[in-house]
Amino acid sequence: MSPRALDGIKVVEFEGLGPAPTCAMLLADFGAEVLRVSRPGYEAWADPVTGRGKGVFAADLKDPVQLAEVRAAIALADVLIEPYRPGVMERLGLGPSDVEASNPGLIYVRMTGWGQTGPLSQRAGHDINYIALSGALEGIGRPGEVPTPPLNLIGDMGAGAAICAFGICAALLERVRSGRGQVIDASIADGTAALMAMFHGMNIPLTRQDSPLGGSQPWYDCYVCADGRHVAVGALEPQFWAILVDAIGLAEHLRDRQRAEPDTIRAAMAAIFATRTRDEWAEQLMPLDACVTPVLSIDEAREHPYAQHRSMYDQRNGVSHPAPAPRLSRSPAAISADRDGSAMLKRWASTGR
Repeated sequence: MSPRALDGIKVVEFEGLGPAPTCAMLLADFGAEVLRVSRPGYEAWADPVTGRGKGVFAADLKDPVQLAEVRAAIALADVLIEPYRPGVMERLGLGPSDVEASNPGLIYVRMTGWGQTGPLSQRAGHDINYIALSGALEGIGRPGEVPTPPLNLIGDMGAGAAICAFGICAALLERVRSGRGQVIDASIADGTAALMAMFHGMNIPLTRQDSPLGGSQPWYDCYVCADGRHVAVGALEPQFWAILVDAIGLAEHLRDRQRAEPDTIRAAMAAIFATRTRDEWAEQLMPLDACVTPVLSIDEAREHPYAQHRSMYDQRNGVSHPAPAPRLSRSPAAISADRDGSAMLKRWASTGR
């Protein structure tokens, strides 16, 4: 395996679901050694994809001896990731102030939905709640209908895992200059607001009635085909729109988007796309700059020629793994083999920080 960007970085990840293990997976893909502290028996049902490349250290944190072993691991780590409500780690004696003396260079990551401070810091929540209060959910869905939750990709994975991984890398880079660690307050609600920067800066409408990127316009929407499957149309710019309408044969009087009514255009496009199957439209339109793609299931996405050419998925132990991203030219990420957590901890102890 080629050298990777985060080789040598030691991470202690406390057991969680969704964004925290995904964040740690990203670090592991780029070379970090991740030791996941979990309850005894947790690995029997843990996600094998976000758990890839990690070592597992099963510990009962209520047991003083096992808690001391975890504390020793933290003293050797570069990064700690914990996904609990504020105060949980402090009650275990593992809060930032509890471990700073033994490891002043530690990057201490606190990933939550609402953040460490504020009136909601102790409240429960999920992705749908964080993106709702951040203003993102209001613009997702059909005009006149209720907002549509977009899986948990925006909040948990984008605003949570991905932004947190960026923050960790930034803190590690800063530590090179200062020699000091710091605490990262990784709020998913904060991250969602940050991801919406373009909508604030460009004053892009963000309601279900008028959002140009939310399905309110016929040139940026999905259509049902003859086989009941769908195509996604994203012909926002005039040049792409011109290619699309020529290719599908849209009536001339409906091609001027400034004059024709959007609902009339949409109805005509829906009638056209309903005449052929999804794959027939894909075969015709994907070779063109018409910004049309088939809407694939996750199984179909793995088998699509584009994904095959880009090696976007990897089969391991009968499970399909998305390949690491992004792709670095000199120190590319790669999926690590699963590690022995106890052996990893012993090696950390023998080599020190």
